[in-house]
Amino acid sequence: MAEIRLVNIVKKFDEDTVVNNLNLTIEDGSFTVIVGPSGCGKSTTLRMIAGLETPTSGEIWIGDECVTNMEPGKRNIAMVFQNYALYPTMTVRKNIEFGLVNKKVQKAERDSLIQEISDIVGLTDHLDKKPHQLSGGQRQRVALARAMVKKPKVFILDEPLSNLDAKLRGQMRRELIQLHKRLGTTFVYVTHDQVEAMSMGDQIILLDKGVTQQMDSPMNMYHDPNNVFTAEFIGTPPMNILERGHLNAVLPTLFEDVKYVGFKPEHAEIIAGSEERQDHVVLKSEILTTETLGAETIYTVSNAAGMMNVKRFDTPIEETNDVQIAIPYEKLYFFDGQEERIRFIEIDRTAPQQPKPVLVGGV
Repeated sequence: MAEIRLVNIVKKFDEDTVVNNLNLTIEDGSFTVIVGPSGCGKSTTLRMIAGLETPTSGEIWIGDECVTNMEPGKRNIAMVFQNYALYPTMTVRKNIEFGLVNKKVQKAERDSLIQEISDIVGLTDHLDKKPHQLSGGQRQRVALARAMVKKPKVFILDEPLSNLDAKLRGQMRRELIQLHKRLGTTFVYVTHDQVEAMSMGDQIILLDKGVTQQMDSPMNMYHDPNNVFTAEFIGTPPMNILERGHLNAVLPTLFEDVKYVGFKPEHAEIIAGSEERQDHVVLKSEILTTETLGAETIYTVSNAAGMMNVKRFDTPIEETNDVQIAIPYEKLYFFDGQEERIRFIEIDRTAPQQPKPVLVGGV
């Protein structure tokens, strides 16, 4: 069993608190992605799980064993780094074999493991090459194979694709997902890229300043964010967040607790000219920029409420100052002054002039 539990973990460097009272459970066999901006504490968290850093306080458990003060080599964890850390003078075979030799694994077993793992990651034809003769993706596979031959309980991957170009990153993402399904081992993956997090993980842990903002499945985190930070981090482009005061003229009265109103770029409609829409926030707008991305188009628009993004899947519209943006009431998200989500709000549509807020449903 390779469930990982972090209990009240605090990590300080001098007076700087990098991880603050972190509690989380990484399920056995899951592909868990820890994501967040630079400096949020994700790599430090990973290094504490691996034993490369010691928590200032708190406990780390792997299965039924507390490993807080256990040496890294005894935790049955394998790490893959972004720089691969291959030995340049050794062949692929020797790089993969190196750890097994140190553990005094017999040669016949070493050869069998190397052949098995090389077949899985597609390196069989490259075993006699040296790292400089390989592509970036192949070098990454060597790093994975070197970790895999140890048959660890947990794979820890620290931004392993960050040195690859966009096309190869996409390919390696798919290969890692397939590898995880094949092995059934616990994967803990760190990245700053929310696209990687959304496409790879079955559980995402979003950190900011050492504090968990949300721990959820990718789709729950996207459709049901707990706070403004999550809403603005997850999604491409992310949710538009507007101050409530900027919408007073076009949005019926809301509860006093509402400080921010959000909507997703794909939930807004661009209307050419003037048109009334019931049960919508309608904003006269100007299209500033247009990004055509094949099946979708992303518009940056400006209006009295500020600048925002709109994502559409129809024929691109020319840049113009004669459009309206319409967002259905039921697609609005609401947040309080502490930027926490307020759920179960819906607009009372019975009084067109100054309708009162009603607590009933909402996004």
